This record gives sequence, C-alpha cells and structure tokens, in this order.
Amino acid sequence: MVNSDQNYVKWFRNAAPYINAHRGKTVVLMFGGEAVLHPNFANIIHDISLLRSLGVKLVVVHGARPQIEDRMIGRGISRHIENNIRVTDADTLVAVKDATGSLRLHIEALLTMGVVNSPMHGSQIRVSTGNFVIAKPMGVRNGVDYKYTGSVRRIDADGINKQLDYGSIVLLSPIGYSPTGEVFNLALEDVATQTAIALKADKLIALTEDDGLIDHGGKLIRSCSVRTVKTLLDENDCHVRQLLLRSIIQSGENGVERCHCVSYQSDTALLQELFTRDGSGTLIAKDHKEQISTATIDDVAGILELIQPLEEEGVLVKRSRELLEVEIDRFTIIKKEDVIIACAALYPYPEENSGEVACVVIHPDYRKGNRGERLMAAIVDNAKKQGLNTVFVLTTVSGHWFIEQGFVEQPIEKLPESKKQMYNFQRRSKVFIKRI
Repeated sequence: MVNSDQNYVKWFRNAAPYINAHRGKTVVLMFGGEAVLHPNFANIIHDISLLRSLGVKLVVVHGARPQIEDRMIGRGISRHIENNIRVTDADTLVAVKDATGSLRLHIEALLTMGVVNSPMHGSQIRVSTGNFVIAKPMGVRNGVDYKYTGSVRRIDADGINKQLDYGSIVLLSPIGYSPTGEVFNLALEDVATQTAIALKADKLIALTEDDGLIDHGGKLIRSCSVRTVKTLLDENDCHVRQLLLRSIIQSGENGVERCHCVSYQSDTALLQELFTRDGSGTLIAKDHKEQISTATIDDVAGILELIQPLEEEGVLVKRSRELLEVEIDRFTIIKKEDVIIACAALYPYPEENSGEVACVVIHPDYRKGNRGERLMAAIVDNAKKQGLNTVFVLTTVSGHWFIEQGFVEQPIEKLPESKKQMYNFQRRSKVFIKRI
C-alpha cells in the first residue's frame, strides 16, 4: 500500500517540470472583491506567497465592487448605473477611495504575515504599490457624463518590471491617476488586461466564482482557444461575465500566451491549475497564427528535422549542420506554434541580378492550403529587395508546381555562369526561371 508520504513525493516529482516552466515568468493574477470576502481567501494569499517563492513574477490586481457598494450604503449615497457602468460622482469617489484603500491595506497585511506554523512563515514577501496606472476620464457617452469613472490610458510597465526584478509582488487597485492629479474609478478587468498586455505577461489568471469558463450547456470547459471564448459572449450574460470574457479575448489577441480561469472558492484550484497536467479550471490558449520570418541560428535544428526525409530520399542535396549554420540567414521559414512547418532559401547571384530558390520544403501534414505560395511570395519579395530581376530553381521532381508559380523551363545555359560550373549532370535537375 502506498502511504501519504509516498503520494506526496510522487506529486512533487510530477510537479517539478511545471515549477521549472513557471520560474521567471510574469503572471498577472486578478480577482474581485467577492474573492476577498470568501473564507478561502486566506488560502489564496498563501498560494500567492508560494508562487512568488517559486520564482514567479507576480502582479496582483484586486477589485472592490462589493466593498464600494457597502461604503455607499453606509454613507447613504445613491447608486447610479448607466449601460452597466457606474457613474462616479464626487461623493461616490470618496466611497471608492475608502473601499479600495482599505482593501489594498488588508491584502498587503495578509501578504506580509509570516507567523510561525503558518504556510507563509519565513516567506518575507515584499509588496509594492504605487501610481503605476495612468487613467483618463470615460467622459460623456450618449449624453451621460461618467464624471470620475475612467479607463486605463497607460501602464507604467518599466516601473512595474523594476519592482518585479527586485523580487516584489506588485499590487494594483482598480483606480488610476491622471497627469492633472485626478483619481478615477476603473474596472478591475480593464486594469488587469492592460497590465498583462503592457508587461507582455506570460499568463493572465482570473479567480472567479465558477470552477472556470462554463459553456452554454452548463459544463466546465477544460481548455479552449480565444476563438472559442468569443462564441461564449452572450448579450444576456451578466455584465461581470462579459467583462471577464472580453478581458480574456483582448489579452489573447494582444500577445498574452495563456489565460486561466479558476475558482476562488477551492483551496487547491490555483496550484492544481498551474502544477498538474489536468489542471482544475479552464486554460485558454492564444490563437497561434502561422508566422513567416527569416530563420535564425535557433532554427537550425528545426530546419534539419524538416528537410532530413527529403535528403534521405535524394530529392534534396544533403546539408550539414555546419553549412546550414553558416547559411541560416538565407532561409525563410513558416512557424506554427514555434514548430517549423516550411522553409525555403534564396542564394543571390548579384552579378547576373538573379537568385537561386533552394530547399523548398513543406511538412507533409501542412501541404494543403497556400503555404507554398506564401513562402514563394516571401522569397520573391526578398529577391526584389536585393535588386534581383529573376529567380531560378533546379529540381528533379517539382517542376509542375514551379510552373504553376510562374516559372518557365529553360536550358542549362540560362543559369548564372558560376552556377553552370557547379551543375551536377548526374542529378540531371531541370532548370526553371521566373522573371520578377
């Protein structure tokens, strides 16, 4: 029988790859004022401390909607909502300052706690707050003056990164400051989203009441793309859910690689989501688009892996790693999720204003579609930038495809002089030339 200690050791070993993967990464963690009121919030604080101890760079963004409501009720201030947005007049702004200030101090105190026999004993967490969020007024919309309700104008990413590099947790409240010295009431989601984008964060994590994102059938979505999140937007959804979904979409479309939604009600959800294979909530991955770029030295291994099967078949002339490293800047590649799925090279012959297109390879799984055409268009564009008038290719098997791309079969004599001297008569490659 496996005892609990053995189970723990096994779990710890399995978590090691995830610990290594998250070390040094920038994570923006957002939660509303509802999470702070929940009995499980103490565990969340402990987990935040643990994440920082494991080397995660953390920016914590808190909300304060229920706390603001309580302050307004206590002061007898009427609630004014237009288009699901709070109108913040001077009296309401006092309540906003009171609620957010008190809440920020409360969270700072919890993060500072390090009593003996507590999970945070010896953690010595530093918390940094400040005027990192520059705001602007929402202004007058459809005849409604939102007064001190604002939106994020700019995030002081340099200032935040300096604090993260010092090892501090940066704590942001849903308020911002204008260059004229005014204070504005902001949406938690706006602050978290703009912060994640400005920092080019690796992750945005949202702590929500639900276990994660729920589909239209009421089931938990374990993982999905940003594109799927767009299908969940519903005009009948509550405003807070709409803000959350739009926050995820905007973050994913602006460079944040991963978003997570986990429950603030579970004392294991956050760590389970980050350090186990199956997670606990919803993982939303950025919609990766295939990118065309000039290859770098880091792409040598990927290109070799791509072209090796064709070299073994004799379709391509074999290239050594050393040669490829020297010629790597000649290559144009297509990447999908950091995997090279296509490549081609251009070798210029400036004396004849011509260039050789070589090593045109597309991974078998991606030969449908227009990737070859896109790759060739990039090569031709590169040739034009170098002042070349023609491009040519030598091939034994792909002549018809190159003809479809506008190449015309020509005799060997049409090749640049230096290329003619290197022509391999044993391969008997056909020559195709395209004027550009």
